[in-house]
Amino acid sequence: MRPVVKQTFREQIVQELRASVLNGTLSPGSPVVEADLALKFGVSRGPLREALRHLIEEGLLVTKPYTGTHVATLSMQDIQEIFSLRVELEIFAFRLIWGRRDQAFINEFKRRHDVLLDRISAGDSEGCLIAELALHSFPYEASGHKLLLTTWVGLKSRLQLYWATYNRARGRMGPAPEHHVRYVELAAGSSFDDMATEVRAHMLHGFETMEEFMTFQEDVARRTQLAQRFA
Repeated sequence: MRPVVKQTFREQIVQELRASVLNGTLSPGSPVVEADLALKFGVSRGPLREALRHLIEEGLLVTKPYTGTHVATLSMQDIQEIFSLRVELEIFAFRLIWGRRDQAFINEFKRRHDVLLDRISAGDSEGCLIAELALHSFPYEASGHKLLLTTWVGLKSRLQLYWATYNRARGRMGPAPEHHVRYVELAAGSSFDDMATEVRAHMLHGFETMEEFMTFQEDVARRTQLAQRFA
């Protein structure tokens, strides 16, 4: 018989830990201690370890020998690689679907945008991340390219962490309401070249903000280390 209660515990732990990582309650690099979590959630190590494995597979947690499990961090190289790969993948996805877009595609694209606007209006930070991922996922889902979709799925967890960091850098719960308007309009338009240009500009805006934020964070860390060394 399927262990329903155990599965429920695992899902609850996954949801709460994911939210804590994405909203910054658990900061990048902070340790995730099994004993503390087992006490907090009032569960045995079994469902807790299953939940941690799930989040490790998502890329939100990492485990290193002799140091235990920690919240994943993003380096400047990570940010640059996510940006460069995402741009090319998303343009490729639109190229594949461009001649096959129909009214159903356009309606679904706009519906997903409406969901994102609703979550922004509600001030739901986790809901914004989910809705924004769903919006950007649609070209991949509609492409009919299995390997492309698999690659996107593998990138999504890192992208969640990227966007959560980006939102904190901007002091926002999610993207600005107008941020995807032109993106959605061009996705329903007639010019693929304009769409490709918008994809690059759309993502470059976020990348530049993240680059500035990461540079500031690294500078603060260096200054702190120097101060501690000579204290």
